[in-house]
Amino acid sequence: MNDDPAKTVLLDRDGPVAIITLNRPEKLNAWTAAMRDLLIELLGAAAVDPDVRAVVLTGAGRAFCAGQDLQETAAIDPDDHAASDAWIDGFDRLYRAVRDIDKPTIAAVNGVAAGSGFQFALLADLRVGHREVRMGQPEVLSGIPSITGIWAMWDVLGRAKTTELALTGRLLDGEEAARLGLLTRLVAADQVLASAVEQARELAELPPGALALTKGRLRELDDDALTAAVRAAKKVHAAAYATGEPQREMARFLAGRRR
Repeated sequence: MNDDPAKTVLLDRDGPVAIITLNRPEKLNAWTAAMRDLLIELLGAAAVDPDVRAVVLTGAGRAFCAGQDLQETAAIDPDDHAASDAWIDGFDRLYRAVRDIDKPTIAAVNGVAAGSGFQFALLADLRVGHREVRMGQPEVLSGIPSITGIWAMWDVLGRAKTTELALTGRLLDGEEAARLGLLTRLVAADQVLASAVEQARELAELPPGALALTKGRLRELDDDALTAAVRAAKKVHAAAYATGEPQREMARFLAGRRR
């Protein structure tokens, strides 16, 4: 098991393309706060490295990212509002770290992308996947409201489909995800990373100033909505944890997983 935080996120280079890999395959790349902090650091470094012209995000093994490690979430004291707010602020920093890169970003979705891992994939400019991937917002199944998930899905899916996925926790397969625009390219499973890198190299050849200005305008269109979603997440999560429901559902899930 990979418990060394320094090894849970890897950085490689393919010419002008930085490849950032979530590397906790035995946990389906479910992330901890330490793992996200390292990811933020690597994203920040790629953003300012003049030799990096595009970024590919992917996961080791059979998952892109299964979202939050529930063992860490279950340890949060529901009465410690400062700790709960800090946890949500950590996701805000992560999401802004990938959004704020003025270089093209592509998610190579090699397997399941769920919860905050799904949201993270949606923050990439483009997403390459295969037919067997599973993508969606299953937090409600663990008693956790999907608040930033609603924000992440809204502009892609609209109200009806966002409502369905947020309330049911259903995961989509690759074909449905591509049809709805959650994936922007569908390829064979063994070609996901190579295809993402190839597209990143093509984008790296484009005028960087025009790309940066275009991305800046795209950020402006929904930046206020992200700020509002983070604020709402703090309030709604506090209300959810006050009922004890998330704690009960996560304990049930973790007990079942250990059997």
